[in-house]
Amino acid sequence: MNRVATGAAVGGALGASIGALYGTYEAFRYKVPGLYKVRYIGQTTLSSAAVFGLFLGAGSLLHCGRSQGY
Repeated sequence: MNRVATGAAVGGALGASIGALYGTYEAFRYKVPGLYKVRYIGQTTLSSAAVFGLFLGAGSLLHCGRSQGY
């Protein structure tokens, strides 16, 4: 279970960084006004972190269930 938690944490961190970059780009591209930029970037960051963390955690769960023999 430790590998699954590690995979989800790494996925969340990676997803958050990509989400922050993408959210910032989109906020300036579509000229989101004022403090709505912060809200938009935050929503994009959290949703991207949650989705990517979920998928990387699930992938780690599937992978750690396999035997180590090739």
